[in-house]
Amino acid sequence: MRFALVIAFLLTIVSVPVPAEPARQVLWIALQTCILAKKATGRTFPCLAVDLGSADRSGTAVLRAPGQPTHTVVMPTERVVGLEAPELQHASGIAYWRAALAARHFVTDALKGAIPSEDVGLAVNSEGGRSQDQLHIHLDCVKSSVRAALRVYAPSIHESWAPMPIALQGSRFFAMRFKAADVESFNPFAALARLPGRRPNLLQTSFGAISTPADDPERGFSLLAYRAPNANAEMLLDHSCSTVAKAAAR
Repeated sequence: MRFALVIAFLLTIVSVPVPAEPARQVLWIALQTCILAKKATGRTFPCLAVDLGSADRSGTAVLRAPGQPTHTVVMPTERVVGLEAPELQHASGIAYWRAALAARHFVTDALKGAIPSEDVGLAVNSEGGRSQDQLHIHLDCVKSSVRAALRVYAPSIHESWAPMPIALQGSRFFAMRFKAADVESFNPFAALARLPGRRPNLLQTSFGAISTPADDPERGFSLLAYRAPNANAEMLLDHSCSTVAKAAAR
């Protein structure tokens, strides 16, 4: 019981008024609890899954956001502050991207298979747009308005960065696409360093990744990114999965 109370405290402390820096370490503390549980008992609570990795393979953990049945985050088991971390420009960036793709089933499982894994979006926020200073990739349903816009403008998204013709959720994104055959080897963190404009400031950069429309002959992903002091591509995701919920209610 005491262990359960400690975990509950760690997962809810972010809502308590505390100094800014300690509040941004709650996810890291919860992650350490998951790692300790995995090493000591083989269990992963409060995480859904923990892969400790090895000397030549990055470890990852999967955690459900408290009180949100589908909202899932994937994070490194080692200290990586955010998407601006230099090591993400190399192999570890690909490893965490792959881990996030593999974890999409936690969202679809929560929805009892109401959507395929291809309909689960991914997002990483900027330093100012995130509440925690441990890299975490958000997974959840994609907002229906975003999905509809990408369906309309898919022909204008190519394999190099270009501005989206319209705003998404009130922000102007750059977009690029990559084919399904390249998904496993793709590094979205490295792609951010090639964003057009002034020298990239990754601290103010955020990105989302959403699968291309089902009727696309070359299925893959659209990568969407923008820069702003509080850039938050998580806004492309629907943490209520409202469209799926409405369909299920019919």
